[in-house]
Amino acid sequence: MRIFVLFNLKEGVEPAAYEAWARKADIPTVRALPSINGFDAFRSTGLLGSDGTPPYAYVEVIDVGDDDRFGADISTPEMQRIAAEFQQFADDPKFMVVQDITAAP
Repeated sequence: MRIFVLFNLKEGVEPAAYEAWARKADIPTVRALPSINGFDAFRSTGLLGSDGTPPYAYVEVIDVGDDDRFGADISTPEMQRIAAEFQQFADDPKFMVVQDITAAP
């Protein structure tokens, strides 16, 4: 399973504060979960071919290697703390579960 998380920061949250927290707490904690194959976070920098502003400032990509274990992993007190901290930064994040259509069925 792969999850794309799309979000903007809450009003008043400094990007530098979120990014420092993500590097120090969020990214290493999620990457250490047994069910996770990969986790990367990105800052949007523009829209290709346009001067417009991207609809989301940040995108996270979570590669889950073990769907059954994932549920248990995100239920731990440590991940509940990380999730609560994330909610202090992110304004209405969208967690989209996606499927790779380039792979053979």
